[in-house]
Amino acid sequence: MDKKYELIIVGGGPAGIAAGIYGTRRKIKLLIITQSFGGQMVRKSVAIENYPGFKSISGADLVSQMVEQLKENKAEILNDKVSRITKEKDEFIIKTNGGEKFSAAAVIVSSGADPRPLEVPGEKEYIGRGISYCTTCDAPLFANKDVAVVGGGNSGFEAALSMQKYANKIYILEASDKPKAEEINQIMAAKEKKIQVIASAAVQKIEGDKFVKSLTYQDLKTKEIKTLLVEGIFIEIGNIPATGFLNSLVDFNEKDEIIVDPKTCQTKTPGLYAAGDVTNVKYKQIVVACGEGTKALLSVAEYLRNKNNAD
Repeated sequence: MDKKYELIIVGGGPAGIAAGIYGTRRKIKLLIITQSFGGQMVRKSVAIENYPGFKSISGADLVSQMVEQLKENKAEILNDKVSRITKEKDEFIIKTNGGEKFSAAAVIVSSGADPRPLEVPGEKEYIGRGISYCTTCDAPLFANKDVAVVGGGNSGFEAALSMQKYANKIYILEASDKPKAEEINQIMAAKEKKIQVIASAAVQKIEGDKFVKSLTYQDLKTKEIKTLLVEGIFIEIGNIPATGFLNSLVDFNEKDEIIVDPKTCQTKTPGLYAAGDVTNVKYKQIVVACGEGTKALLSVAEYLRNKNNAD
């Protein structure tokens, strides 16, 4: 028999955690399903310096404090991955990779996003053998080595800045004619002698033997093919929303993000809400994700109240 809940929250990033905290305090019978807590906040955020209340805090420490608050509110948590969500009449049916099956009156999807691959020759072959999508996880492995960071946005510059205390030399490659990172990150990188920014660089291939040895790129201005001898490559070119379990229950934009009502976080399906980086909300920031998760929960509370009154 299905285990029944008023609400199931899919994902344990900042949006899901915030929704869980608010939901438990409102005495909503809820379950949070997530493989792990934190998402990109743990994978990428070495030092967070723009979250209200903290001058500087690591992503791991901020997640730890959030999860501690969540558990103090006695949130029910399942460490698993959702494989499919369907809707039957007025209930959502949620299935997990572990074979569990649940039903809920409402769902909040806050599953975040997975790293976007480069999709160039050599990338798949060298994942875990020089190629990484997580600076926070793997930076110490490249001590005293030359590395490349592919991507000139904030994530790329933040990755390079966190690498400078480990690596010997760090190249930042950006396909556009100039980096897209915020000015403060560019100023900080410019002060580091180890960091070199290469714009108009389109990665062509990655080569090595047992481990990565080189990265080849084309200078899009001169059309010249150039090679960097590097032993590590960090790919920071954005993310792909984790939405494979939803199918026709939601609409997607051109970036495969879930389209939500900005006022309520509701998708096209009544009772199904989404929050955080998985949605088409413009700004992908931790504090924004927390706000969106809270908004989604408050909308769910109203939805459940109206549903119960109608019944």
